[in-house]
Amino acid sequence: MTDHSEQARTVDVVVDFVCVYCYLAFTRFRRAAQRYRDRGGTVRVRFRPFQLRPDASPDGEPVFAVHARERGEAFARRVAADTTIGTADGLDIRLGGAVFTNTADAHRLVATAAEQGLAEEMVQRLFRAYFADGVNIADAHVLDRLAAEVGVTPGTGDPGDPDALHRALAEVRASGVRTVPSFRFDDGTVLEGERTEDEFAAALSRTTSSARHRRAEPTSSQNRATSSGVL
Repeated sequence: MTDHSEQARTVDVVVDFVCVYCYLAFTRFRRAAQRYRDRGGTVRVRFRPFQLRPDASPDGEPVFAVHARERGEAFARRVAADTTIGTADGLDIRLGGAVFTNTADAHRLVATAAEQGLAEEMVQRLFRAYFADGVNIADAHVLDRLAAEVGVTPGTGDPGDPDALHRALAEVRASGVRTVPSFRFDDGTVLEGERTEDEFAAALSRTTSSARHRRAEPTSSQNRATSSGVL
């Protein structure tokens, strides 16, 4: 009998790159996936796009200005001054320097990276670019540089299908995803919100036949955290 730790697992990961809770959750998930792989298991990760603000300008705008306009300057200053977010996970997150922008082309780059087996690395680099580097991840030159760093050859997708992303976004919405981050496991388990590494590890370690349509709802604070679309 095959031990469940050696089973091949498939997880659909739905994130957006301007959501700090997506960055935290994905980092923890990836560490849990590596633990599973180190035990001899296989984890196939399929990234599904989600845009919290599809109408955001690709020109970019300081996230401080967005916060000040939408939630008041006091809130904007409080967020910009907070240097504790992500430290427990070993992440360098500088919300005060983030450039809020449209994420459509970043999602397209992930789709290209997936074709080359580098989607996980590309997603992690895009998060770091947004939250630590303070660059506009809608800028074509920035995306080309990030792709080169990861080893992704850009522009290898189907240029004749400009609506591919829009269809993928619609499919995600039709599947019932209304908030990010969302992690959908092949046994039916759904984890949403800011989950811990151990929660992800436990979900991966279940046998695929042991839990069908198991759903772990996010807490109310997690719902609030993911609903703003800017953090």
